[in-house]
Amino acid sequence: MPTAQEIQRKKIVGYCAGIVAGVSYGTNPLFAKPLMESGVPVLVMLFFRYGISALLLAGWMLMKGETFRVKGRELTLLAVLGLLFASSSLFLFVSYGFIPSGLATTLVYLYPVFVALIMAFLRFYPSWQTWVSILATFGGILLLSQPSGTVPVRPLGILLAVCAALSYAFYLVVVNRSKRIKRVSEHTLTLYALLTGALLFALIRTVQGGTMLEGIDTKGDWLNLLGLAFIPTMVSMLTLAISSRFIGPTKTSVLGVFEPLTAILTGTLLFGEPLTARMGLGIAICVGAVVFMILKPGKQSK
Repeated sequence: MPTAQEIQRKKIVGYCAGIVAGVSYGTNPLFAKPLMESGVPVLVMLFFRYGISALLLAGWMLMKGETFRVKGRELTLLAVLGLLFASSSLFLFVSYGFIPSGLATTLVYLYPVFVALIMAFLRFYPSWQTWVSILATFGGILLLSQPSGTVPVRPLGILLAVCAALSYAFYLVVVNRSKRIKRVSEHTLTLYALLTGALLFALIRTVQGGTMLEGIDTKGDWLNLLGLAFIPTMVSMLTLAISSRFIGPTKTSVLGVFEPLTAILTGTLLFGEPLTARMGLGIAICVGAVVFMILKPGKQSK
């Protein structure tokens, strides 16, 4: 039976891990934008993102003497987790071709709502404070995501963005609730999820046609791929798993608001993208909602 001190320590670690997960994932544009400008196809980028990340994590586990061994039933579920996480990335990227990126961002941020609904279906009901935080952060995202009128809105794009949100939501819930992988470490869980994603993108690219090195011509391209694999992929997935296990998938999903916040600040500070008063209000609402959730967490009922 864990002591009150141990429970409090896990909460602190869980909140910190959730924030790190959001911030690190939000650095995607820092590495992905130069690669896209260099003509690297999305599937090639995603393959190297997951593949290099898996190699880095495997090397770290070898140095620490950690085991790669999992049971057959665990391996099946880990592969499913990999498919869910990879599908979320793929659905989101493909949706950009059908709807404005701002609308896609807004729809994907429905995942905290989906997580809360899935948990409610499993009879784990979030506190009213958590629901307030979810609704407030979604409102903040609406202010942050200013749709562009240059891309037509097609129903398929909306469906793809919603599927991205659902895939991510199920990933968080399974990591937290599955007893089958409860004893699997965060490192092992993340490694197999990454390997599954890399295999998925390689398979799709093979069917689609084209080389796996298309658009990767310079040392800078490889450095950006390495950065993409390390910070917004390996670091984000590891801390995401820790946060989901320590404070639950619903609160972890709310902390995911640091993803768009970091992406927007990166675009403003490094790429000269505008930061409007409306966006500033959205940031203030999102940060306020997260602070409220941490200070007034309430109790989850079962």
